[in-house]
Amino acid sequence: MSKRVLKVGLIGGGGGAFIVNPHQKAIHFDGTRRVVCGALHTDPKVAMSEARKWPYKLKGYPSYDDMIEDQARLPIGERIDYAVIVTPNFVHYDPAMKCIGAGIPVFCEKPLTVTVDQAVDLAKAVKKCKVPFGVAHTYIGHWSSWFSRWIITSGKLGEVRWVDAYYLQGWLATRLEEEGQMQASWRTDPKRAGASCCGGDIGSHAFMQLRFVTGLEVTHVRGMVETFLTGRQLDDHFTTYCKLSNGGRALVRATQIAIGRKNDLGIEVNCSQGSLIWRQEDAERVTICLPGEPDRDYWRGAVGGTDSFLKKLPSWVADEPTIPAGHVEAFHDAYARLHRSFEADVRKYNAGKKFNCDGSKYANVEDGVKHMKFIAAAVKSARNNSKYVRL
Repeated sequence: MSKRVLKVGLIGGGGGAFIVNPHQKAIHFDGTRRVVCGALHTDPKVAMSEARKWPYKLKGYPSYDDMIEDQARLPIGERIDYAVIVTPNFVHYDPAMKCIGAGIPVFCEKPLTVTVDQAVDLAKAVKKCKVPFGVAHTYIGHWSSWFSRWIITSGKLGEVRWVDAYYLQGWLATRLEEEGQMQASWRTDPKRAGASCCGGDIGSHAFMQLRFVTGLEVTHVRGMVETFLTGRQLDDHFTTYCKLSNGGRALVRATQIAIGRKNDLGIEVNCSQGSLIWRQEDAERVTICLPGEPDRDYWRGAVGGTDSFLKKLPSWVADEPTIPAGHVEAFHDAYARLHRSFEADVRKYNAGKKFNCDGSKYANVEDGVKHMKFIAAAVKSARNNSKYVRL
């Protein structure tokens, strides 16, 4: 018997928002989830107008309060199975808390909130209500990120010594916020974005990639949080030197003023017996460097044979690719893998079964809290002559 298709509600996404589009594609990717309703804008008139002209039929609500209240009255199976929050940062906390209180699982865009206190409150509510909660750290959804995590955490390259995790962009090399560009306007506004623009927006992904791939935590941070464009309210360049929980060191860095860079997220992990290299713009490939041997390139979907280094892959890595090697997966596939993994926990929740939500397949609320604490520590350090701050 086929599974019941899960119902998903959108909070935000109207008015030309970018991030709703990859979420929509990901939700509909497998045919087991579909968007059925949405509160698409903070202005009730705009919200209803956006719903009427949406590319497919959905029930529109004038506000997320209306949507949550209406859906919470329905039994499981008739109401939405989870809500996706795709609003600017300052409209994450309130709808997330209200969904949690109504027993509705949440998949929220990052960063989790605008303050550490809000993030901690959310985590407490999730723990109390025992509701699935995911944070949309897109790039850990790549199969190659899962593969990299297995290689490093299984100890195949020995102990982690040094990590360089970075995200380089150039789109804020001019004052786009002065031109009314929506994405730039709210990201550079501390009231809507929080304490950091560059660190919160893309440094968050580099930080998450470091933690996800290595399985290690950042314990201390030295930060340089810089603004190169005069008059800009928040940083456009973000650099941190980190101590890791195993005694290793890491550099987590991000910039949005590197003209020519698009979405160059990458990680290099130097271990005691070899190194691993991965770049998001070439996301199918993971390079392994072993001493005295030629570098080895592994490709998604093409690692099933005998190999003296890999030997045998666990099934959760080997069986996961959805299309044959050479047919390139990308950004939307990474999003779909996150939603697919979240769906599994939502189905368990609906059935009254135990679910993991442990951060091994998608970022959870605790990951969101750790990122907020990381940003706060980096900003505090930068304001104190880049002295170490303990997380």
